[in-house]
Amino acid sequence: MATTELKHEIIEIVDKLPNEVLSDLLVYLRQIEKSNTANIQITSNFRKILTEDRELLRKLAQ
Repeated sequence: MATTELKHEIIEIVDKLPNEVLSDLLVYLRQIEKSNTANIQITSNFRKILTEDRELLRKLAQ
C-alpha cells in the first residue's frame, strides 16, 4: 500500500475516534517518532509474532 493511501486510512480512523482517546494516541505517536528505526522494527516484529502465534503462545503458557 502506498504511503499516501496509508496516511489517508489513518486519518479516516483518527476522525472516527472519540475525543478521550486522541490524547493517548498523540502520546503514542510521539513515542514512536522519538524511537530509532531498530526499536520500531523490533516492536513491529514482536507484534507480528504475538498476532500470528497467539494460539501457540497460549498452549505454551498452560
